[in-house]
Amino acid sequence: MKRITGITALVLVLLLAYPGWLALRIWQQSRDDEQHSADAIVVLGAAQYNGDPSPIFEARLDHAAFLYDLGMSETVIVTGGKQPGDNFTEAQAGNRYLTESKDVPVDAIVEVGGNTTWESLQEVADVAEDERVESLLLVSDPLHGYRIKTMARDLGFEEAYASPASYLNVNRSRLTKAKELVHEVASMLNYAIIEGR
Repeated sequence: MKRITGITALVLVLLLAYPGWLALRIWQQSRDDEQHSADAIVVLGAAQYNGDPSPIFEARLDHAAFLYDLGMSETVIVTGGKQPGDNFTEAQAGNRYLTESKDVPVDAIVEVGGNTTWESLQEVADVAEDERVESLLLVSDPLHGYRIKTMARDLGFEEAYASPASYLNVNRSRLTKAKELVHEVASMLNYAIIEGR
């Protein structure tokens, strides 16, 4: 009986420790800007309003344009689908913003859909062969970096780097950041269960 109780306690400790370990990995990745040349800069979509990117999406697009101007890649892939009733996809809004506001050439931009992070990265993988893309420089929220790198590698991209957007101009409280960290831990746990990772 004592042995069973000890095993149960050990299992409980491990179950509680894993989310803590994940939170640490996610936090560490969020503080690491891996600016690196790649075949494509991939911007994960976010909300858009009738073709105009939300402040969060705009910060991601601004960072992608900065990386493009640095010469990190000659291709920018913008991702994201649309909600019912929307006139534009997130990818279309991103494309328009990059070409009109950041002077990124239209022929340097590739649009793909996807209503979730996983769907968007699957779409990137689907076009990768045609676009000769083997390595990715991923742009999203700082706390999103660990998950998108994990997913990209699971999709076969051995070289996947994360360069987070800066939110210095976006008012985000500590509570918001804490909620985002909890969300990322939950998302990673869900991904591990569904994908069997």
